[in-house]
Amino acid sequence: MYNEKVMQEFAAPQNVGFIEDADGVGKVGNASCGDIMEISMKIDDSGIITDAKFRTFGCAAAIATSSVATRMVIGKHIDDALSIKNSDVVETLEGLPPQKIHCSVLAEEAIKEAIADYKAKK
Repeated sequence: MYNEKVMQEFAAPQNVGFIEDADGVGKVGNASCGDIMEISMKIDDSGIITDAKFRTFGCAAAIATSSVATRMVIGKHIDDALSIKNSDVVETLEGLPPQKIHCSVLAEEAIKEAIADYKAKK
């Protein structure tokens, strides 16, 4: 069902956890499948995402997309991070089964929610 890249990300996800003094937090979920994804970020004064962590309740694809998404945003300006699409996450994972694409959508939405939270606090 899953390719080798997805299984590697699932077996050894990076950036697991929560940043207690996060500048932005995005929490999204999909009621139909039960996946819940939360991404927390540290963002410096120039708008660069210096750290990102995730907590995800869900399947292998949800965990893999969370791991990839956090790595994709670290070091990016928030404006650049906002341009990350779910298709970019899928491409980084070298594909997802069609019924698991919604996990990549959650990753995109969690990034956007975290940045919106950051902007709302500023």
